[in-house]
Amino acid sequence: MRKVTLDIETTGLNPKEGHKIIEIGCIELVNNFPTGRAWQQYINPNRNIPQEAYEIHGLTEEFLKDKPTFIEVTKSFINFIENSTLIIHNAKFDIKFINYELEAINLEPINLEILDTIDIARKIFPGQSVSLDALCKRYRIDTSKRKYHGALLDAELLAEVYLEMQGGRQQGINLKLK
Repeated sequence: MRKVTLDIETTGLNPKEGHKIIEIGCIELVNNFPTGRAWQQYINPNRNIPQEAYEIHGLTEEFLKDKPTFIEVTKSFINFIENSTLIIHNAKFDIKFINYELEAINLEPINLEILDTIDIARKIFPGQSVSLDALCKRYRIDTSKRKYHGALLDAELLAEVYLEMQGGRQQGINLKLK
């Protein structure tokens, strides 16, 4: 069974207000084991990056200006995630952006099974924080490389969190993705 953890970084919180995806990161799992396959792309949003967004992900307009646009990476992205179940932390946010971008270029929205790890975590830890940072801390997952949010790094952390929620180390799953 193929699953893909997915995360995005954006210029803001609402695509209907003109905010865009600026990074997508994906990690492949097969039968709940990391395969070592990943897909990551920085994306030129062709717009400014507000200071509040920069403070979260550290990506600048200067860094992104020579990167491909969303339409240029769409085929590669869709090919990577096809025939998988997507694992996303706060899926409503990421899928809203991805589908908005797809519809803007006249493509169909994502039609894959989606597991939202926030929903899973709320069942496991009712009434507690279920942010990715809180879950990493709870499962003793090293976040020392994480100065800023980054889509690929967060997808890697999410893969580790998801595998821990599935029994992880108790089941002998090797969580080292790199």
